[in-house]
Amino acid sequence: MTLPILSYGHPVLRQKCERIDTTLPDLDPLIDTMWKTMHGASGCGLAASQLGKPFALFIVDSKTTFENLAPEDRLANFPPEDSGIEETFINARIVQRSDEMWEDVEGCLSIPGLSAMVKRPWNIEIEYLDRQFKKHRRKFSGLTARMIQHEYDHTQGILYLDHLSPLTRARLEGRLRKISRGHVHVNYPMRYVKSI
Repeated sequence: MTLPILSYGHPVLRQKCERIDTTLPDLDPLIDTMWKTMHGASGCGLAASQLGKPFALFIVDSKTTFENLAPEDRLANFPPEDSGIEETFINARIVQRSDEMWEDVEGCLSIPGLSAMVKRPWNIEIEYLDRQFKKHRRKFSGLTARMIQHEYDHTQGILYLDHLSPLTRARLEGRLRKISRGHVHVNYPMRYVKSI
């Protein structure tokens, strides 16, 4: 089963998400649905809030991206020891960010048809629970770290747009309004603001 992805403008996307525990009903089916929805939309990450579920839960697949990159692009976007991840993050908390920054293009399944250059730390350290509620504290770099930061932002009610300059954001406003009203072509189910 898949679920429609909320479009830009939905208030749920601006909520700080709730921490969860093992008593949350239907958590396993929700995680399964997230993976199916993300793959169906050809995405590399998805937060539960993008499906209208304001929980501190997101998934990241940088492994597929790594596998589809040319060797020279792998070297530029992944450290030598990293070939990508497929991971579920529950109640994540970024505990450290490097001073070293890098800029790359980001998009979002909730904001289809738009992308922009976003500056983020190259390295992060994050604490989280995996799908089995096992605790981890791990360091990530490069594109994997970027994807994690993007999805972690969703759990804080932050979109990649919030990292853009006011001028760049202003230039996108007209297109963002169209997206929120459903005036955009996508090849996956979405729920637009006009439908609530």
